[in-house]
Parts: sequence; structure tokens; C-alpha cells
Amino acid sequence: MQSVMKSVLPVGIVGYGAYIPRYRIKATEIANLWRGEQAGNQLPVKQKSVPGPDEDTITMSIEAAQNALKRAEIDPRLIRAVWIGSESHPYAVKPSGTVVAQALGITPATTGGDFEFACKAGTEAIQAAFGIVGSGMAGYALAIGMDTAQGRPGDALEYTAAAGGAAFIIGPAENALAVLEGSFSYVTDTPDFFRRNYQKYPEHGNRFTGDPAYFHHIRSAATTIMEQLHLKPEDFGHVVFHQPNKKFPVKIARELGFSEAQYSTGLLSPEIGNTYAGSSILGLTAILDEAKAGERILLVSFGSGAGSDAFCFKLTERITDVRDKALKTADYVQRSAFVNYSMYARLRAKIRKS
Repeated sequence: MQSVMKSVLPVGIVGYGAYIPRYRIKATEIANLWRGEQAGNQLPVKQKSVPGPDEDTITMSIEAAQNALKRAEIDPRLIRAVWIGSESHPYAVKPSGTVVAQALGITPATTGGDFEFACKAGTEAIQAAFGIVGSGMAGYALAIGMDTAQGRPGDALEYTAAAGGAAFIIGPAENALAVLEGSFSYVTDTPDFFRRNYQKYPEHGNRFTGDPAYFHHIRSAATTIMEQLHLKPEDFGHVVFHQPNKKFPVKIARELGFSEAQYSTGLLSPEIGNTYAGSSILGLTAILDEAKAGERILLVSFGSGAGSDAFCFKLTERITDVRDKALKTADYVQRSAFVNYSMYARLRAKIRKS
């Protein structure tokens, strides 16, 4: 097994921010339309977030990044890379990263681009940001995971495919609110979920989605990083895993030896659904809003196709100085306006005339 990845220069998170749309649809609203007998406690989440008519991956990325900049307290022009991970980039060719960089005043002396790796596209961008800053090629980098994910009408994914995400500014450890102690990525070719060109909705292989997909990859990444950093579950104050539903992250947390107190703070999926590229990292922002200096956080993402990125962070005293400088994740979770299925279908353009 390869060793964990550590940067040449000490690096960490210097700013973070979340964004979740205001609109919500209850899972029972979807179930009552498509399969009424399943409406009730068997649904994978309580509700999910839905983007408004003027919201997409780019506009939501700008919102989250503005929050991150408020906490980073740096000149945007110091950011030398802007990378956005998503399953729902607005353009097939034009990058989302350049639009976000322009809107935030980061251009022109920067690199920009987009990442794709299903639900771990956001942590893939974060991994690259740690690399470019940790090598000394850039002083700061902005990494974002954001989605307006879609599910086929009546499909199981429609209950959970939600919208939202998070942004992180990566910089030198001396300015960090959370220092990176190490990271590890675990990837295989596992056909559990995919969408071909020109397909509007993704497809999923149900028999692969648990094992050998989600559980195998997260288990492998998490156990490897803990073993090689000589850490145990009790060494962490908080842990957050990818949240495709409310059951999977709880099951893997318990299997690996983590308690409810360790995983509950970052568990957002019952209230907002699966925000795909923003799922695990939105949970991280919720933890950063509450955690104490000196605590360790374990973050393990999962992306279909398939792979996991694991990160170990240790919080610094700076976290208490900056967390109140922008809206917290709980603020976005709590502000909600519910829509019925007809409005939801209109907002997501699920009904077409031709």
C-alpha cells in the first residue's frame, strides 16, 4: 500500500464557506406522486434542497467562495488557482472556474478549470489545491465542490439528488484555521453510477452501490490514513463521510469505531439531501462552524466510478477568530421555503414541450 500524501510545505485551510439554496422539497412529496405506498419512514432523506430559477453551479460557487474569502481575510488577487468540482457544470466546454474567478476579482493572474469525479469532484479539487500550494507553485488556491444534481423523475435518485456545496481557500499552515496532517486517495474502476454524453439523467447499478463501491472505498481510504498517521478513531473530535443518504455514513462510521457524537455534527443529508460534489465537504463546513481548536477532523469523500479521498486536519486557534465572519452552514440549512412537486419540476426543467 502506498503511503499517505504530505506536501513539501506545510499547508491548510485558511478560509471556508458554504451555500445551500433556500428551496426545499419533502421526500414524501416525491413519494406520494410516484409510489405512494413508500411515503413514510422508509425514505432515504427527509427533504432535499432545490436550486432556484436563477441558480446554477457557477452562481452558487460564487456565493460559497465569498464566504470563504471573508474568513480567509486575504486579497483575492493572491489566489493563483480556481478549481471547481461538479457533476452539473452549466457549460459542456466553457469552464465554470474562469467565470467564478472573474466574479471574485481573482483574474487574470491565475489558473482555472473544472474537475469531474462524480461525488468526489470537490475533494479532488481540494487535493489538487493542497498539491499546488504545498509545492510552492502558488501561495493560495480556491477549491469548490458544488452541484445542482438531477435525478430521473420517479427514480430512486430523485429523492436525494440535491443542490449546494462548499468552497475552501488553501494556503500556508501559518495562516490556517485547519492544518492538513496528511491525505490519501483510493481509486478503482467500479461501474456503480455513470452518465454518458447527451444523457440528461445518470444511471446507477444498484448491486454495486454499497459494496464494492461506497463502503469498500471509504473503508480502505479511512483505515489507511489512520494506520499510516498512527491515529485511532478516538483521536478525532469529528468525522464526516460522503452522504448519499442518511444510512450509509452512519453505518460506515460505526463500523470504523466512531461514535454518534463524532459523526452527528457533519451529518446534513437528512435535511438537505445528497449535494453530490458538495456532500462530504458541506458536512466539513458544519463541523468547522462548531469544532474546537486542537481537535482533529477526518474527512472521507466518495465518488462513483469509483474512489475516495481521505484528509486529516487539526484545528488551530484561528478557527474561533474567523468562523463568525460569514454565514454558517446551519444558517443555510434552517432558512427554507418548501415547494410542491409541480413547482419542483418547473424549477428543474423536468417537463419539456419537445
